[in-house]
Amino acid sequence: MFCPFCRADDTKVIDSRLVADGYQVRRRRECTACHERFTTFEAAELVMPRIIKRDGSREPYNEDKLRSGLQRSLEKRPVPTEEVESLISKVESQLRATGEREVQSEMIGHLIMEQLLLLDKVAYVRFASVYRSFKDIREFGEEIARLGDDPS
Repeated sequence: MFCPFCRADDTKVIDSRLVADGYQVRRRRECTACHERFTTFEAAELVMPRIIKRDGSREPYNEDKLRSGLQRSLEKRPVPTEEVESLISKVESQLRATGEREVQSEMIGHLIMEQLLLLDKVAYVRFASVYRSFKDIREFGEEIARLGDDPS
């Protein structure tokens, strides 16, 4: 780390402590050249991959978009907010775990559907009907029948 006073590149850490509820590290540093002291803050940078849409366009990951889609499918369902937030966190963790810079939007849809299936089957069917663009009542019925066959 460069000293902000003399621009020397050799500084030492005198003290470190967690701040911001453990999401940042505050470091007190001293320059070995001019002996000035200064404080730095360190935080993890969690980079989400860009999303490749079905039409080939690309856009940044948008948590609000994911949340609004989930809220529509969970409307009037007895699912606590904490469980919705947990679902969002799981999907985001799985996306980061891919290590990819870009992912297909279909992958996000599949991840959401996997989690919704465990959380609320009505919300799952609602989400699937939009995500898979069911053309008629037959496709809708087939998906519901698949759920009926599922032992979980």
